[in-house]
Amino acid sequence: MHLKPRARHYLLLGILTVSGIGFLGAGALLLIIAGTPTPDITSFANRQVAQSTKIYDRTGQVLLYDYNRDAKRDIVPLSDISPNAVEATIAIEDSSFYEHGGIRIASIIRAALADLIPGGNTQGGSTITQQVVKNEILTNTRSISRKVREWVLAIKMEQVYSKDQILETYLNDIPYGGTLYGIEAASETYFGIPAKDLDLAQSAYLAAMVQAPSYYSPYGANRAALDAREQLVLDRMHTLGFISDADYASVKTEQVAFAPNGRTTTIIAPHFVFYILNQLEEQYGQNALVSGLKVTTTLDADLQTHAESIIKDAAPTLLKNDNASNEAMVAIQPSTGEILAMVGSSDFFSTTTDGQYNAALALRQPGSTMKPFIYSLALEKGYTRDTVVFDTPTQFSTACAPSDITSTTPPCYAPQNYDDKFRGPMTFETALAQSINVPAIKVLYLVGIQNAINLAENMGLSSLGDANQYGLTLVLGGGEVRLLDLTGAYAAFADGGVKNTPTGILEVDDAQGNVLEKYTPNPTQVLPQNIANDMNAMLSDNPARVPEYTLDSPLHFPGYDVAVKTGTTDDTRDAWVIGYTPSITIGTWAGNNDNTPMVKSIAGMILAPSWHDIMAYALTKYPKTYFGQADPISTSVPPMLQGKWQVPDASGVIAPHSLLYWTNKNDPQGPQPQNPSQDPQFNYWEYGIAYWYAQHPELFSGGVQLPVPLSAASSTAY
Repeated sequence: MHLKPRARHYLLLGILTVSGIGFLGAGALLLIIAGTPTPDITSFANRQVAQSTKIYDRTGQVLLYDYNRDAKRDIVPLSDISPNAVEATIAIEDSSFYEHGGIRIASIIRAALADLIPGGNTQGGSTITQQVVKNEILTNTRSISRKVREWVLAIKMEQVYSKDQILETYLNDIPYGGTLYGIEAASETYFGIPAKDLDLAQSAYLAAMVQAPSYYSPYGANRAALDAREQLVLDRMHTLGFISDADYASVKTEQVAFAPNGRTTTIIAPHFVFYILNQLEEQYGQNALVSGLKVTTTLDADLQTHAESIIKDAAPTLLKNDNASNEAMVAIQPSTGEILAMVGSSDFFSTTTDGQYNAALALRQPGSTMKPFIYSLALEKGYTRDTVVFDTPTQFSTACAPSDITSTTPPCYAPQNYDDKFRGPMTFETALAQSINVPAIKVLYLVGIQNAINLAENMGLSSLGDANQYGLTLVLGGGEVRLLDLTGAYAAFADGGVKNTPTGILEVDDAQGNVLEKYTPNPTQVLPQNIANDMNAMLSDNPARVPEYTLDSPLHFPGYDVAVKTGTTDDTRDAWVIGYTPSITIGTWAGNNDNTPMVKSIAGMILAPSWHDIMAYALTKYPKTYFGQADPISTSVPPMLQGKWQVPDASGVIAPHSLLYWTNKNDPQGPQPQNPSQDPQFNYWEYGIAYWYAQHPELFSGGVQLPVPLSAASSTAY
């Protein structure tokens, strides 16, 4: 390609201009570096943290935890640190540490580009030298000038001090979680050995923690994430040639035991405190925790203390009778989303039941506690509390025949109820109150799986994921949720359909008293108020729970409006009781941290006693309030929506028929379908009803005829 003379002139001029600017910039940077005082690296190791972060309850008077009061720091020379630990840290934090001159240009460019992309993830791009500068000299303030100063100081530091001096400073001063600073204190606390004796796997774990010590704590709720990052460290070490193929293969499967977390007598609500510390670390960075923050949380210390005592007292019975080694609890104020209490285990200080594990933040299967979201959608669609749905044996997979009412071999799906019984016609209210599975699955079909996922997510259950992975099992708790999120979602029912995202922080002040953040509620109407009123009426209907629960069961509080839902997974790995008044929502979970099954039972038998005691105490503290009045059922809606199912069909015969016969699932209060058999589930539901009544002829005098078994359909399974 040949350029015209004028074009060549402009091109040459552009090149010279850019080059000139580059030389000027480089010259200016060199002048800045030359004129910047060299930081005194010898003072870093002796630095003492002058201020600590203090965590208070909602009154601002009860000190829950003084983060840095008992800081541990033991300075050791690099020669007394295991080469495994040195290489593991370099591999994951700065693999070219011994090659660069303080900064990595490629990483800086990558980080800058990521920061410029709207909605992009902020990239670190910091070398170990930069981290030393940032941790010891500079503040956490994000600005271009601060970043440039960090680069300049890093380059200057590399000109004056050796790589080993910088690395020694880094390993002696970085936080490893809680009040641990430096690798020697971390090694002694986590493994009971000096840093010089750390083996490969232990070193990889410590290197994995550096990025976010509170989040990656081996005693917290994110142990799986820590394990995954430890594997990433080992992968990097292998790729970089730090470990041989044989050692890599061996260490990848090695199980590492952490020393029990020592009892800390100066902490109140430990699970909640570490939940808050993790948030602060994410929001403000690691160094902020040693900068003198004052944090006023949402915690009701009195309620927390009572809840911890109740759960701890119940633990021996729970383990003996139900083989459940752990129980967790969360209390939320519905009108604000403020977390009033959080108990992550039966005993935080237990060394036999992994007490530091915070089950309130763990993902577990929700069981039947998902059902209220499904029924809410049905009410919003036009169905009513009195709508009749049949609890009868039903094959739901259209890849099988309607007559396959007992087949559960894939692709067939014919679920059972918890007691292997069927009850015939039930209203939505009684089916929900007694937590009957088959009616709930039918309701999920009526409203649509994706719609159910969308509502649950809008109400705060963000962990359910793709609807395609569940099918109709979603209503039985096929997904995974956190107790904190589930309790927050139920709080939206309590507050008339208004969601307030759960929060644990009211205010954060810096050491000078400046307010860094202050909580302001951001309510969102996620469910119409009249639908929330209907759900509250259904979930607080004590007689409707009979016979699953007696009228005087622990779920009932005479004289109070208390709505409640229980849930137990089919394999009895998770048990739940979530209940609420307009003033407070309390959720509890029981199970085993390792996901082993409990004794087969229902949540009311496992959890209801301790949940009742916590709620009973809360009722003495918070205002006695009442739910809004549910709307009466209109007489203008179809009979099935009024609770009437013994009505003449199209031929004038009184016979039991499913909702799909009487209503259009997309317009239940509209005209009756002209050809209901067009719905792919129609024949399946009808067959199940006819079969059940044929087995119980004494329950209906209409002379029901069992349909001729239909052949297996070829359409897609539901």
